[in-house]
Amino acid sequence: MRVAAGIGLVVFAVFVAVAASLPAQRGAAPSASLASADVTTRIVTAAQRVLSTLDEAGRARIQFPFGSEQKARWSNLPSGAFKREGVRLGDLTPAQRTAVMSLLETAFSATGYRKVTEIMRADDVLRDNAGRGGQRGGGRGRGPIPFGSDEYFLAFVGAPSATTPWILQFGGHHLAINMTFGGTRATLAPTLTGAQPATYTIEGRTVRPLGQENDRAFALMASLSADQQKQATLNFAVSDLVLGPGQDGRTIQPEGLRASSLSSAQQTMVLEIAREWAGIANDAYAGPRMEEIRANLPQTYFAWSGPTTPGSVAYFRIQGPTLVIEYAPQRDVDHIHTIYRDPTNDYGAAFARK
Repeated sequence: MRVAAGIGLVVFAVFVAVAASLPAQRGAAPSASLASADVTTRIVTAAQRVLSTLDEAGRARIQFPFGSEQKARWSNLPSGAFKREGVRLGDLTPAQRTAVMSLLETAFSATGYRKVTEIMRADDVLRDNAGRGGQRGGGRGRGPIPFGSDEYFLAFVGAPSATTPWILQFGGHHLAINMTFGGTRATLAPTLTGAQPATYTIEGRTVRPLGQENDRAFALMASLSADQQKQATLNFAVSDLVLGPGQDGRTIQPEGLRASSLSSAQQTMVLEIAREWAGIANDAYAGPRMEEIRANLPQTYFAWSGPTTPGSVAYFRIQGPTLVIEYAPQRDVDHIHTIYRDPTNDYGAAFARK
């Protein structure tokens, strides 16, 4: 309880500091740093609310030291094939689960939160199909692999704080969010998003959790001249993520078409593709991140592997000084893996240097 009280004091102190520094002039717009400070305070408060709903055993399961191995323990694999740590959504009471989802809604943008919940619902669809015999695969003597939103876990690597670094880690099958906070800054790198099925129907709506990522990339490829397409297309096949789970610290050589050779409209298309990942974070963090990506656009590359006809199975990559995005269909368009990294700031490495 001393830890919880200490975090509460930190939150209160930050709130007072933010309030004291608000513009005195009526109607003055807060600065970006003030906006992110306010968002950070609300996220820490929401995280503390999650902790307050748990008993001592639950708090022990969810909390890990910042320097622990838990930081790099994430995967796209389902439970049964990968053992996650933290609190499991399916083990929580309705009130506890509501607190977790409220935290995610606070930490993410509206579109980011929708994307995350649509990925989770896709896993529910996969579970329902498995129940009808459509998906098995326990392997090694196990029964059916458990799919579904109940199999998503939340962990805090480092104590939630408005001043010192910590990681909000949330994931399950086809999702691994590693959102590192360092004061008023935050990074999503590395984060894995995916979907299986990539298209499903719910309440009469067709849902494509990663549809914008796919459609925007094909539109960019279609806008390129024949010579530009040739430059963008890799001379070898890529069928899976190169920098996926377990590849922390690995680097690859930039390849493909340099964004500096694109028209202004095409450069905007590249940025809008990147926003599909960077924009998962709350707007207070996504805005500065997109400005950083924009500033590095002249040194950013777009690469493609596969057919260029919309609806085809095709891999693409966007790579710049502080960005790597990969989109990799798994042999068909209904099973997608993607990765988002910042080689300079995975797990908030840059925060510790400043």
